[in-house]
Amino acid sequence: MIAGVEKFDGIGMTSARTRARMVERLREQGIRDEAVLAAMNSVPRHIFVEEALAIRAYEDSPLPIGSGQTISQPYVVARMTELLRAGRPLHRVLEIGTGCGYQTAVLAMLADEVYTVERIASLVAKARRNLRALKLDNVRIKHGDGSTALGEDLSVDGILITAAAREVPSALLAHLNVGGRMVLPLAGRSDDDRSVQYLTVIEKTPDGVREHTYDAVRFVPLLPGLA
Repeated sequence: MIAGVEKFDGIGMTSARTRARMVERLREQGIRDEAVLAAMNSVPRHIFVEEALAIRAYEDSPLPIGSGQTISQPYVVARMTELLRAGRPLHRVLEIGTGCGYQTAVLAMLADEVYTVERIASLVAKARRNLRALKLDNVRIKHGDGSTALGEDLSVDGILITAAAREVPSALLAHLNVGGRMVLPLAGRSDDDRSVQYLTVIEKTPDGVREHTYDAVRFVPLLPGLA
């Protein structure tokens, strides 16, 4: 879907070869979905970080993007995307927490349509610039509060939330089609476990909701309101 990605390739730490090494590392770390790996290889991560940090863009670590937020490490982006896809085609995906737009771009390589919501206006502007540079035409960005009902008649087959919730957001779950998946970082349920977050998959089935817990992670909290 991305046209002319080559023009975003630099030399050394921003080259296509460096991106290919990142993908091989993801494969070694256990990412098995080849479509996800191809998407990660196609999206130039260095254009989503500050110019001074471009040399670190393909390290497996989060990096600051301003407004107290970070771009997730490549492994977490790939892992969440792999869990969301679960080996099936993605048609319409809702993303909560656009950030700088990197996860959005990866999703856009795999889905027919991505609708992404970000509460921080400065990040909405940054994500728009980044995604426009890649000429993605299947992404819609909204400056809005993604912690509650979106006030839209929206149905999706996948929801990805890039901020940690205490509970499964039922207002967002209402947008998910039967057979769809929600992937989010969810705080532990016991008093002793609330400081730990786990990647969690919520499956919406004809018989109700099923929940599966995976890797321990660390995300900023899912906050209400606009900024």
